[in-house]
Amino acid sequence: MNTDLIAALRARLGEERVSTAEAVREQHSHGEGHHAPSLPGAVVFAQSTDEVAQTLALCSAHSVPLTAFGAGTSLEGHVNPPEGGISLDLSRMTDLLSVHPQDMDCRVQAGITRQSLNQILRDTGLFFPVDPGGEATIGGMCATRASGTAAVRYGTIRENVLGLTVVLADGRVMRTGGRVRKSSTGYDLTHLLIGSEGTLGVITEIQLRLHPIPETIAAAVVQFETLADAVATAIDILQFGVPIGRVELLDDVQMDASIRYSSLAGLRALPTLFLEFVGGPDSVREQIAAVEAIVADRGGLGFDWHTDPDQRAALWRARHHAYWACLAYRPGYRAMTTDAIVPISALTELVTGVKADIAESGLTAPIVGHVGDGNFHTIILAPPTPEGLEQAWALDRKIVRRALALGGSCSGEHGVGLGKRAFMADEHDPVALDVMRALKRTLDPNDILNPGKMLPGNVRSDR
Repeated sequence: MNTDLIAALRARLGEERVSTAEAVREQHSHGEGHHAPSLPGAVVFAQSTDEVAQTLALCSAHSVPLTAFGAGTSLEGHVNPPEGGISLDLSRMTDLLSVHPQDMDCRVQAGITRQSLNQILRDTGLFFPVDPGGEATIGGMCATRASGTAAVRYGTIRENVLGLTVVLADGRVMRTGGRVRKSSTGYDLTHLLIGSEGTLGVITEIQLRLHPIPETIAAAVVQFETLADAVATAIDILQFGVPIGRVELLDDVQMDASIRYSSLAGLRALPTLFLEFVGGPDSVREQIAAVEAIVADRGGLGFDWHTDPDQRAALWRARHHAYWACLAYRPGYRAMTTDAIVPISALTELVTGVKADIAESGLTAPIVGHVGDGNFHTIILAPPTPEGLEQAWALDRKIVRRALALGGSCSGEHGVGLGKRAFMADEHDPVALDVMRALKRTLDPNDILNPGKMLPGNVRSDR
């Protein structure tokens, strides 16, 4: 632990906002993934961009690494700090800085969550739609290029960010983008930082696009005898141009877990689609009619839809609790959550192939995903033993390599972090990786920003 740095940080920010308590450090040593924790030397609680800038300037001067921390919900080890480094907690930066209802945009601090933001916006008739499921912060969602259940309609976080305030490794503050919906000037620094996982700068403020709350929202559930029919139905909906709000897949194992955990009455442990339709009343009725016809052609077992807010909330609550349902399904087991994405035309082949891989592995691994954009998650449940973890890793690698072979990506929304670094060289052109390393060296020459994440190899030794 660098005692000079700790003393300097406390002199700037105050004793109470620079913690070296073991319990606080342990809380910030990991996210929700399965990667081994590592204790930071101290945890700094920032409340403004200026305080983040001061912290980074001091870390730069002392050559001490820093990792940003929001809600700690990441799954690929993004927030695990280097041993003895600084964990910079932004969760107290929760202000809505400005809102412009007529222009449908707002500016927020990085620590606010989607749920809190939408609660504040509820009287404006607007909402922020990117929904990764957990209580993630907006800053963390930007850092990992988050997606979620509504991406098929509203896009990912990338499409919903207009500009950023970012603190660079040396403490300089950079503002990118603005409030306009498009610009033809300069390099697109905003979207360079989206998905950079805190390796190029620390995001402290975000200018967000907002959307009107739909006049009518309806939800539906449909079950299928086979997983292939469920996936094919989702693909048909997209290829026929139905402007659906959400389409989520749960396989038979995930449905069994969710029925038990979330008390989903009247449903069976079969491959299932959860659907949502949004728009004006006539538009929603047209969407429902179109999807009902597609479901009938694909052998769907009924088509139950409703507009009751409580029923809709219960349905999506069950979807958002899928991870916890899996943990309860195999008590004492460890969960390794992986995700993969392919072009939608290859989705049926990927999902059915992964289902066969799971059967061959002998593990329990429910499948759940945002099939509307070709993305899904496999929650691999493994015994808490070295052998069990190695089995899970082997299945994870097989799933990712299957997706890559079909022209996909090793991650559609979880990001790279520690867990997917090994696949970067398989997915990306060598020249592209060289450019990524060059950007990292230019913006972070001393490699203090979340080192060891995303890029394969040691960036410092590559210089």
